[in-house]
Amino acid sequence: MKDTPSIPLIILDVQDAIDQPVWNGKSHPGYLSVIQRLLRHWRSNGWPVLHVKHDEENPTSSYHVHGPWNGIKKEVAPIEGEIVIIKHENCAFIGTQLDAILKSMQVKRIVLTGVVVHNSMDATIRAGKALGYEIILPADATTAVPVIGPQGTCWDASTVYELTLAILGTEYAQVMSSDDVITALPMKVAAGPH
Repeated sequence: MKDTPSIPLIILDVQDAIDQPVWNGKSHPGYLSVIQRLLRHWRSNGWPVLHVKHDEENPTSSYHVHGPWNGIKKEVAPIEGEIVIIKHENCAFIGTQLDAILKSMQVKRIVLTGVVVHNSMDATIRAGKALGYEIILPADATTAVPVIGPQGTCWDASTVYELTLAILGTEYAQVMSSDDVITALPMKVAAGPH
């Protein structure tokens, strides 16, 4: 990663909606502070940050476009100069300008953070891989919630989280910790002589 300091950080679906009861039981509730840390690192180095906001048409969704929880969480709110991409599907590449924006930036590698790993994150990673992007997934910068199958089987959030990361990490993304991401990327200000 040392030869690509302009690698974009993408923050996916981190909106007030994710704190509503339907998303309770998160496997990694500290994910938000990890994203904040990555965001500070990117901003301090002047690297590109992209925010993806989900505007859901279904009025029963916590992400409903006109609902009270649709806004991006204040902890990771975009600042001037940061791109905000609006999506209406789970996948951030479908019906959006994300691919075109990344192509205009001439990047093929991205760091993807956000919620939830087995839904919009999974859909976006798989599509991004198919489009030729190398996707770095900081495991501690995402989370999962329990999943109930069609026969009523319930998988707890930790199982969903670990299994999804294992599947994505075999073929679709480079899964690592946020510490490893920060260590692997060069600092803006070079260290002094040793």
